[in-house]
Amino acid sequence: MRIRTGYAISFDSPVATPMLLMLSIHPSRRGDLLTPHEIRFDPPIPSRDYADGFGNTCTRIVAPPGLLTISADFTVADSGQPDLYAPDAPQLPVEDLPDDVLVYLLGSRYCDTDKLSETAWSLFGNTPLGWARVQAIVDYVHQRITFGYAYADATRTAFDGYTQQRGVCRDFAHLAVTFCRCMNIPARYCTGYLGDIGVPAVPDPMDFSAWFEVYLGGQWYTFDARHNTPRIGRIVMARGRDATDVAITNSFGFSRLAGFQVHTDEVW
Repeated sequence: MRIRTGYAISFDSPVATPMLLMLSIHPSRRGDLLTPHEIRFDPPIPSRDYADGFGNTCTRIVAPPGLLTISADFTVADSGQPDLYAPDAPQLPVEDLPDDVLVYLLGSRYCDTDKLSETAWSLFGNTPLGWARVQAIVDYVHQRITFGYAYADATRTAFDGYTQQRGVCRDFAHLAVTFCRCMNIPARYCTGYLGDIGVPAVPDPMDFSAWFEVYLGGQWYTFDARHNTPRIGRIVMARGRDATDVAITNSFGFSRLAGFQVHTDEVW
């Protein structure tokens, strides 16, 4: 299948403001591009890309005073297959994990494992190792948190999500990632596009989405605690320890968000 996707995001800055953008698709999906992927700026400004420590593409700019619109529109080829289901995928002992995977067992800004370790073991300590344990965590988080755009809170940690029992997609991902790490299952946070493909459309405006991946049996698998069902057409933009590592924009100064639109649609 083909998926047309992109965004238009506007910022209003009182003075020239350095910004860091993570709005490119992940390098692993570049080979699927059917049209050029180009970030456009109105008014035109210089930009420079670099790869961060997690392999994501980051873009550096200095937003000029006034209104700046950042946009992209491109088409990606997709298999049309749902997230991989591998119920026999085993959990590896910590001592057998690759060195570069160990970081995804550690606590991070929004994944406060120290506050949830005892809770995790009390909830999931008797579940089977591997895929079944991850699915038990996803089932629990899916039921624990109530979704609502009005519940968005940029400072909410996994522990806060657990206690407040509400949030947006990033809160589902943070809590599930944290529980997995507490149970010695490497887990990383993902952000990207996920349109209403293969499911009934919802009336809410489109947005970027958050999900997570776990390392089982020597490879990474996708899970989604908000939707709790395999989905079609994910286009990953960035991966990291949590939302801190994959924020779509960081402003080093004051910039007011003046517009935000995302589109992700299957095209023929």
